[in-house]
Order: sequence, then C-alpha cells, then structure tokens
Amino acid sequence: MSCVEVSQLRVELSGVRADIVDDVSFEIEHGEIVALVGESGSGKSTIGNALLGFARRGARIASGRVEIDGLSVLELGPPALRRARGRTVAYIPQDPSAALNPALRIGRQLEEGLERHNPQLSGAQRGEAIAAGLSEVDLPNGREFLRRYPHQLSGGQQQRIAIAMAFLLRPSVIVLDEPTTGLDVTTQRRVIETVRQLCERHGTSALYVTHDLSVVANLADRILVAYAGRIVETGPIDAVFAEPAHPYTRRLLAALPDVGSRRGLEPIPGRAPAPRARPSGCAFRERCEFAIGACATAPPAPVELPGGRSVRCLRVHELPSSAGLSPAPARAIPAQDTILIVRDLIASYGQHRVLHDVRFALGSHECLALVGESGSGKTTLARSIVGLLSSWQGEIVYAGGPLAPQVRARSSLIRRELQYVFQNPYSSLNPRRTIGDALSLPIEHFFHLRGRARRERIAGALERVSLPAAYADRYPDQLSGGERQRAAIARALVCQPRVLICDEVTSALDVSVQAAIVKLLHELQLEQGLALLFVTHDLALVRSIAQRVIVMHAGRIVETGETDAVLTQPSHEYTHRLLADTPRLVPAPTEPGVPVS
Repeated sequence: MSCVEVSQLRVELSGVRADIVDDVSFEIEHGEIVALVGESGSGKSTIGNALLGFARRGARIASGRVEIDGLSVLELGPPALRRARGRTVAYIPQDPSAALNPALRIGRQLEEGLERHNPQLSGAQRGEAIAAGLSEVDLPNGREFLRRYPHQLSGGQQQRIAIAMAFLLRPSVIVLDEPTTGLDVTTQRRVIETVRQLCERHGTSALYVTHDLSVVANLADRILVAYAGRIVETGPIDAVFAEPAHPYTRRLLAALPDVGSRRGLEPIPGRAPAPRARPSGCAFRERCEFAIGACATAPPAPVELPGGRSVRCLRVHELPSSAGLSPAPARAIPAQDTILIVRDLIASYGQHRVLHDVRFALGSHECLALVGESGSGKTTLARSIVGLLSSWQGEIVYAGGPLAPQVRARSSLIRRELQYVFQNPYSSLNPRRTIGDALSLPIEHFFHLRGRARRERIAGALERVSLPAAYADRYPDQLSGGERQRAAIARALVCQPRVLICDEVTSALDVSVQAAIVKLLHELQLEQGLALLFVTHDLALVRSIAQRVIVMHAGRIVETGETDAVLTQPSHEYTHRLLADTPRLVPAPTEPGVPVS
C-alpha cells in the first residue's frame, strides 16, 4: 500500500463551479520524494494543501479522495484533522516567517508541537527530542540559540528551523512548498541535502512543490508536471528530463537556464489560463505548437508509456523525439561606453564594515552579474549605488559625474535613469494602492502624463512583463508572488532607465516568466542601451544573461571576468564552491584537483 493515494481530486472556487484543480490522481510510496512542478497558477500549492485537507480562502475541496497511510484526510472532522496535521502530514512553507511566530523564541516554538501531539513526554524528553532535531538540520541546540527570536536568524537558519519542526513529530509525509526560493546556492544545497537525508533516515515521504526544475533534478525520484489544474505528465525524473513527452514539459525545460552552457531561454508563448477562462479540450492547446482541431474537443485522457510514465496528450505518439533538443545559444551583446564606475568603495553598518575597496565599471548595453552567498555584500553594494545607503566612502561616477551618496541629493533625471528593483516586492509596492497607482506615480512625476496617455503607458508596461492590462486595478495582495515581482519590474521600466539594478528579481518567478523577463531585458539592452547590474545567487541564470560576472565573498571581489571564462574555468576556490553547489539538470563531472565543497 502506498503512503499517499490521491484520487480524482477536485478543488473549486467557492460559489461557482470553476475548478482550480480537477481529475488529479497520483501516489507516493513510503520514503519516496515526488516533485510537483509547473508555472504559477498551475495548481501546485492547491494540490499540496489538499494533502492537509486545506483549501485557501475562496476555494473549497469539492470531491476526490486523499489517503495517507490508510487515513482518509478529506473525511476527517475538525478535531481529527488538527491531530493529523503535523503528526501524519506536515507542511513546510516557502516563507519560513509563515511558520515561525515572530513574538516567540525558537525553543518555545519547537516545544509547542511536541506538547500538543505528544503530551506524555516530560520536559526533559522534549528537550532531548529538540536537541536531536536541531542536530539533524545542522543547527546548534544550546540555550543561547534556543532563546533567539526568528528575526535573529538568517533566512537559511529559519528554513532549517521550519524543517526541524516538521520532522520532530515523525510524520508519514511532508509537503514542501518552494522551500528554497530566495536562498543562495550554498544554503539551498544544504536545505536540499537536509530534506533528502531526513526522508531517508525516517522513511518519510515528501511532495516537493516547486517552479525550479533544476532544484529537484537530483533530489526527487519521480515528477508530476501540473498545468491549468491537471497533471499532464508523470514519470521517473531522469526519464522525463532526458526525453519529455508532453509539449508543455518540453517548453518548461527549454525555458530553464543551465550553468553548464550559455543558452537562449525560450519563454512559453501566451499565459496559463485562469480557472474561469480555460479553453475547451486540452488546456495547453492555445500555447502548443503541435495542437490540431481534435485537441479542442475534450480534455485528453492519460496515455500510459513504458517505464511507468503517463502523459495527457492526444498526439504523444506522433510528436518528434525531444531527446537532444536544446535552446539556441544566447545572443552576445557587446558593451559600449562606460556609464557607471565604482572606485574603492567602503561601506559600513555602524562599526561593522561590509564592503572593502570594491571597484568595477559597467558599460551601456552590458549586463554585469553580481554573485555570492547571502551576507557577501551584494545588496549593500547595490543599495549604495542607487542611494539607499549613504554610509559609504570612495567614489561612484555615473555618466561622467560623481553621484551624491543620498538619493534625495540627486537630480530628478538621475533618479529616473538609475532604477532599482527589490528582491521582495512587498518592499516596493504599497498594499493600500493598486498596481496602476504604483505605476502612475513615476509616470506623473517624471513624464507629467495623465488621462489616456498615462493609462496606455501603464497597460504597455504590464504587457511587457507578461501581465494583463486589467491587473492595473488589482491590489498587491490579489497577485501571486511572481505577479507582484513582475509588477515591481514594470514600475521600474516605465521610468525608461539607463541603468537597472535588479536585486534577485527572478528568484520567485517560474522558469517561463523568468525566461520572458530575461528576453525583455535583452531587448532593452539592444534597443535602448540599458545597462544591468544583476544581483543574483543563480549562476545558471548568470550564464544566460550576463556578459561579465563579479564574484563577491565577505565584502570583497574575489574574482571577475567574462562570464563564460569565470564559470568554465574559475580561478578562486570560492567560485569553485559556488559552482559545485549550483543545481544542474545533468550532474557535472568532477575534475581532478578541483575542490567541490
């Protein structure tokens, strides 16, 4: 008997018969890790939440069956369901702040679950269990650490606390919802290794929900590909990645960057349909290059393939082989005149020095990637340039003239031409104003446009980042994380900048939207001479977007050069380690004498 059995699951919007997910069936064996992948809006999180008998506000589980170790989750009453959550099925969110109470110390939060589900344990026994759980996720278990609050931990530490909380009760299955989004590659690898080891050690099954296919390439045993609320392809992960059968899976992989080669990223044309706007027949047919008239008649039934694979596609046996298909190489964009120069930059927070004698130059048309682990000084450098951090020494020259440290001391023209996109769109979008309001402010301030001209500028900016013009009337909380990030990028682009500083702007985006944003930035580099300072931890994406790369460690530049040269033949040990920690579709061969960790 499988650990998890999901059959004919359907989740609907409350009050209407529009499905969010429908006809979803799959199994997870004991100790197996299954990846659930797809674009934003594909229903991944909805399916994961259903394993806990939960549907978000505005939705309801209409029908189907979810069994975990023989326990029918959807038939449980509220008291029994509360007992099952945590003990039978646990959940690890994308944002650990959603699982950690900011007002409680870490030790107390770890103890709460044990008190609730294992009240027979003594205080000493709970302490021993907590110490063992923290040791398993490579965190200290001393009194000083347990007395910390969540804000006193790094993002990676917070995520490992959330993992420890989930495994403490030894659940049968764990649902992981994008647990490594926003983490640097070293922390990401540590989290993935922790999940793998704990699942093996305790025989725990896992459903790993993600938009990042490269993360699960060497973690999961099997893969479920979701599109428009249905599972369109399943199978062993190696087989699916080697030769994807469904046209949607092929397009997802074509949009995925790879650190091993410079490749042009191909976004999937169009958008995934919303629950109340899905076409008849195959939901992917309007975006599919292989669609025929029969694809519009009825949703395709699963077609079984050899090797335990299943695909929902009428033409699966007629399609050309996808083995060996790869995107075209990325276009080279030569740098033009130097537009930004940083000389001997030193930055501090109080008495703590963060940047040490940083110097580099950025040319128009150029994309310069800034990579390194969390805490390496990347964001401090970026914010110093844009004027959000004034406690620096040295010199920053823009368009031939020195920049004032504070943004308020800079001219209106410089503020318009030097734009910044934050990693977290919550930092830049006012929750009380619509997306249209957010884009209106810079349009009015810099261009003095109103009425129809302003509305057209807003609609055009949203369309360029793959958002419908109607989203101008929505508030930030009505958008997904990826949609909010695209809105933040649109707000920067309406300013028509000459230099765009992107701080981890693609970390929350699915691969197709990421490819669309990269393609847009390429076009702006070519057409308008846009210069990009691209702050990221994603070395695979760097290979596709950047002409040069700077590697930072502990506030210093440890390596710089042409992207292909640095990522193919790195000279610094720290760069070697970053490359070793970067997930790949195909594991890189280990070269003699090259350190890998």
